[in-house]
Amino acid sequence: MMPGTPSREKDAMNPVAKRMTQVALSIVFSAVLLFGGSGRLGWIWAWVYLALSVAVVVANAATLLPSHRDVIAERAGVGAGAKRWDRWLGGGTAVATVVGLLVAGLDARLSWTAPVPLYTHVVGVACLITGNALFTWALAVNPFFSTIVRIQTDRGHRVVDTGPYRSVRHPGYVGWIVTALGTPVLLGSVFALAPAVLGCALMIWRTATEDRTLRDELPGYEDYARRVRYRLMPGVW
Repeated sequence: MMPGTPSREKDAMNPVAKRMTQVALSIVFSAVLLFGGSGRLGWIWAWVYLALSVAVVVANAATLLPSHRDVIAERAGVGAGAKRWDRWLGGGTAVATVVGLLVAGLDARLSWTAPVPLYTHVVGVACLITGNALFTWALAVNPFFSTIVRIQTDRGHRVVDTGPYRSVRHPGYVGWIVTALGTPVLLGSVFALAPAVLGCALMIWRTATEDRTLRDELPGYEDYARRVRYRLMPGVW
């Protein structure tokens, strides 16, 4: 083994640990919003939401840790090198998500929304499973899947056109939108749909802006965009 290799391996693990910490803290923060807003721990659908969130983290870790640690490291650098418009749009979607969870919690406490039938919650669960499965699939096939919009010249950034990228150009965003809309349905809150829709609108805006950036700055993307015509929904946009 070359001198200094253990040190480099240790350094390479730091971004992985950083990302795992970020994700764990986000789930804890979600729990605080839901249970703090509702004022009770006995809210079964909040527990279902959190359990699904943990399951997604486990699935992503199982997908990426064996051979895609560089993707985890890339996603650990949240905000580093982001374009100004991306900071605003990314921050806006994050705020919308936080507000949505808090509103759902307050809704559960104050009963703004009348109780919904069981099948409504089940539809929400199905949306979260479907959306997160698509997100994880996109994450697994795209070694340049980042939390920010940047051309990763330091990592040999190239166009990815396999897996879900054969059908739409931004499948990860499709998964995010399906999950965002499914969350208030799972939690049984009509009022939490408003921030969810706002967050989705910002994500669609981000998709359009990112697409222009990739066309301008990523070699080969213009040809890819001609082959795969739709950004988010085949036959629509």
